[in-house]
Amino acid sequence: MAPTVSTVSPSQGLTTGGNTVTITGAGLAGATAVRFGTTPAASYTVNSSTQITAVAPAHSAGPAPVTVISPTGTSNAVSYTFITAALPTITAVTPSNGPASGGTTATLTGTGLTGTTAVTFDGTPASSFTVNSATLITAVTPAGKAGAAAVAVTTPSGQSATSPSAYFFYAAPPQLHSATATAGPTTGGLTLTLTGSNLLNTSAVLFGPTNATAYTVVSDTQINTTAPAGTGTAPITVITPGGTSNPLPFAYIPPPTLSTLAPTTGPTSPGTLITLTGTALTTASTLRFATSAAPFTVISDTQITTTAPNGPTGPVTVTVTTQGGTSNALTYTRTPQPTI
Repeated sequence: MAPTVSTVSPSQGLTTGGNTVTITGAGLAGATAVRFGTTPAASYTVNSSTQITAVAPAHSAGPAPVTVISPTGTSNAVSYTFITAALPTITAVTPSNGPASGGTTATLTGTGLTGTTAVTFDGTPASSFTVNSATLITAVTPAGKAGAAAVAVTTPSGQSATSPSAYFFYAAPPQLHSATATAGPTTGGLTLTLTGSNLLNTSAVLFGPTNATAYTVVSDTQINTTAPAGTGTAPITVITPGGTSNPLPFAYIPPPTLSTLAPTTGPTSPGTLITLTGTALTTASTLRFATSAAPFTVISDTQITTTAPNGPTGPVTVTVTTQGGTSNALTYTRTPQPTI
């Protein structure tokens, strides 16, 4: 008795062939050939008298009768349809940029993505990928070189074509070389210029964990920024699509305070040696008697000596300015010189 075929599953496949088809029926044990139309199966395995698994051959599009041939005859035919599938496409990559070190999770949007077997970035396989649907894949970028990398997916239908929407841009990591100040007041507000490289597309400037009050990207090598309020050490870093930069040192200096001034009086003529005591005096940059700058020597964080300049009779305020700001004022009084 000739074999019989009852079902073919799946009932369709690509014209390129290669998919596995399960044929069920009866009297299949002695099969000597399986044909799709007049084309022999690429290969087949007789599993039992009721089942054969066959690999579909390449075939022109359209229906093809599947038959099993054995010494007892040729089976009835069950239709199998060869279809032409469109190549997969990528219509968007989000985000479209990330560090050259890789590790960015990118969402690929497109069509015909079911069955994707590979995702590549400029020919390098993705670190991993997940096919979420026929229109969506999430892939983790591999390490790459700075610049544009063509993104491609491969399915049983073939590989997607390169298009302007199918690129991922690897960004070189930012580097900071210098800052115009390494310290500032705890109240913030200090304006600094940062120099470096690969600074375009900066998305954040940080002082420690705190965002800068403001910043402006002047060029690929320069950023102007304003320090926020803070305390202690706060290394400066910038963040770009290429990652986080190396840190530059920055420290917050508390405002100076003055507690005593000795002596508190002196002549209107210059030259009186005065000792100021207080706190946070180490970074003193200016000492003034009212608006007049005077020479000074920093003895320690709590002591400064200065020579009073000449001036009119009467009280005058004395202040010290440091990287932390300007101190409170103490009074020095000039008295008339005695006459004979």
